Amino acid sequence: MEVRRKPVIHLYILLSVWVFTTATNALLTPKGVNFEVQALMGIKNSLEDPHGLLDNWDGDSVDPCSWAMITCSPETLLVTGLGLPSQNLSGSLSPSIGNLTNLQIVLLQNNNISGPIPFEIGRLSKLQTLDLSNNFFTASLPTSLSHLKSLQYLRLNNNSLSGAFPQSLTNMTQLAFLDLSYNNLSGPIPKFPARTFNVVGNPLICATGSEQECFGTAPMPLIYNLTSSQRKSRSHKMALALGSSLACLCLLIVAFGLLLWWRQRYNKQIFFDVNDQHHEEVCLGNLKRFHFRELQIATDNFNNKNMIGKGGFGHVYKGYLQDGTLVAVKRLKDGNAAGGEIQFQTEVEMISLAVHRNLLRLWGFCMTSSERLLVYPYMSNGSVASRLKGKPALDWATRKRIALGAGRGLLYLHEQCDPKIIHRDVKAANILLDDYCEAVVGDFGLAKLLDHQDSHVTTAVRGTVGHIAPEYLSTGQSSEKTDVFGFGILLLELITGQRALEFGKAANQKGAMLDWVKKIHLEKKLDMLVDKDLKSDYDRIELEEIVQVALLCTQYLPGQRPKMSEVVRMLEGDGLAEKWEASQRAESTKCRSAHEFSSSERYSDLTDDSSLLVQAMELSGPR
Repeated sequence: MEVRRKPVIHLYILLSVWVFTTATNALLTPKGVNFEVQALMGIKNSLEDPHGLLDNWDGDSVDPCSWAMITCSPETLLVTGLGLPSQNLSGSLSPSIGNLTNLQIVLLQNNNISGPIPFEIGRLSKLQTLDLSNNFFTASLPTSLSHLKSLQYLRLNNNSLSGAFPQSLTNMTQLAFLDLSYNNLSGPIPKFPARTFNVVGNPLICATGSEQECFGTAPMPLIYNLTSSQRKSRSHKMALALGSSLACLCLLIVAFGLLLWWRQRYNKQIFFDVNDQHHEEVCLGNLKRFHFRELQIATDNFNNKNMIGKGGFGHVYKGYLQDGTLVAVKRLKDGNAAGGEIQFQTEVEMISLAVHRNLLRLWGFCMTSSERLLVYPYMSNGSVASRLKGKPALDWATRKRIALGAGRGLLYLHEQCDPKIIHRDVKAANILLDDYCEAVVGDFGLAKLLDHQDSHVTTAVRGTVGHIAPEYLSTGQSSEKTDVFGFGILLLELITGQRALEFGKAANQKGAMLDWVKKIHLEKKLDMLVDKDLKSDYDRIELEEIVQVALLCTQYLPGQRPKMSEVVRMLEGDGLAEKWEASQRAESTKCRSAHEFSSSERYSDLTDDSSLLVQAMELSGPR
C-alpha cells in the first residue's frame, strides 16, 4: 500500500508545479519578461519623478507586486491598482498602461502630467475608477473611453483637454460620477447617463456656468455643486486663481527641495529651539519673517475690534499690511512659555509640510523675546462654526461642499503626506471658508506627525470635548481614525447648525448624543436633526446619506471606522450603500453581554461631568 502512495504524491507535486509554471508563463512575453513589469517600466520611463518615488521599480523583477504605489490582487498576483496622486510627477502617460488589463483603479490626480490621454486606456476593461484631474493633459478625449464598461468613477477636470465630446460617452450607462469641468471642450454636449456629471468651466460650451446642461445630480449621490451665483463668480476668476495657485505651488515645491538639500548638508537655518534636550528645530523654508511693529500697525495695535477669533492658545486679528494685503494674525498667549512655543513650532512645521487647496497656508511669522505670531491669508467667510450661527444661513449645497472640501483636506493629511499628519482637533471652528465658501482645514496646533507604518501615537488628551474619539479620551491613543471620528461629528454640526454639545443638550439628551442620533435615524425622523434655518430647503435622501456617513465615522471601535479616502468617496456618491449594509450586518450579528454599555453610553461617561460641558471646552496639558 505504501508503495502505491508515493507515485500518487509525486504526481500531485508535478501537477502543482505545472499549474504554477503555466500561470507564471502566462504573464511572460516571448523574451521571458513579465508583461506587467514591462508595461509599468514603460509608464516609469515616460514620467519625470523628482522625488524618486519610483526608484524601486526594477525592469529585472519577476513581478511588480512589491513596488511602491502598486496594488496587486492577493489571489492572482496581478496588478489591480496604480496610485500616484500629488507626487509632482511630470512627463506623459505612456500608452503601455493599456497592457495592464487587470487594473481596477488608476489615481494620478494633482500632478503635472501633460500630453494626450492614451487611446490604449480603452483596453482596461476591468477599470472602475480613473482620476487624472488637476494635471495638464491636452488633445481630445479618446473615444476608447466608451470601451470601459466597468468604469463607474471618471474625473478628468482641471486639465487642458480640447475638441468635441465623444458621442460614445452616452453609451456608458454604468457611469455614476463624471467630472470634465474646467477644460477647453466644445459641444454639442451629449446627454450624459452618469448620475452625477459636471462640465462647467469649459468656456466654449458653458460660458457662464449656469447652463442646465453643464451639470446634473440625481438624488442619490452627494456631489460637489456650486450654486448659480458662485459659479458665475468662479468662472470669471478661475483663470487668475488657477495661475496664482500653480505659481505658489511651484514656489513651495522649490523651497521644500532646497530645504531637504540644506538638511542633508547640516546647514539648517534655525529660528528657534523649543526643547534643547530633544533638539526640536524648525527650518524657515520660504516663510516671511515679519517685524512685530509691522503686525502691530496692521492690526491697529491688536485692537479688540479687529479680533476675529480666540481659542485656548491665543487670539486671531484681522489686519492690513502696508501693501493693502488682508491677513489674519494669530497672537499666541505666553508666546515665550513652553506651551506657546511648542504650539508655535507645531503649527509652522505641520503647515510647511502640507500643501493642499483645502489646507490653510502659512504666509509668515514673527518672533521676539516675548511674542510669537503667525500670519495667514484672511478667510473672508470666517469659520464654519461662525457661519452656522450667522445670517443668512448656509444653504444645503454649500454645507455639502464644505463637508467634501474638509474631507479632502484630511485625506491629504492622512494618506498623501509622508509622514502622515493627524490633526487631533477636527471641528467646525477649525474649518475656515474662503471667498467662495470653499472649506480650508486650519489650526494645526495639536497636530502630530506619524510614520505610515505606525498605527497610533500616545499623548496626554488634548482637544475639544464633544469631538474627541472615545479611545483617545480613555487611553490617550490617537490615530487618523480619531480625526475620522471628529469629522463625523463635524457632519452632524453641518446638518444641525449647532455645536456637538449643544444639539445633544437641546433635546435633553445630555451625554448620549450619538445614541440619540441613531434612535431618530431608526425611527426615520431625521427632520428633527436639520437646522431650523434651512426650513425645508434640503434634500431628504442626501440628508439620510450624510447621517449614514456620520454614523460610520463615529463608530465606537476605531478599526470599524472608514478611512478618509473611503469617506470622501462616499460623500461623492460612491460605495456608501455597500459600506452601510456591511456595518448593519455587523451590528445585527454582534452579541452584547448584559452588562455592556452602548458606545455613546460609555462615551457619555466622559462628557456627563458638568465641569466638562463648558463653552467648546479645550483640554490642556502636556502634549
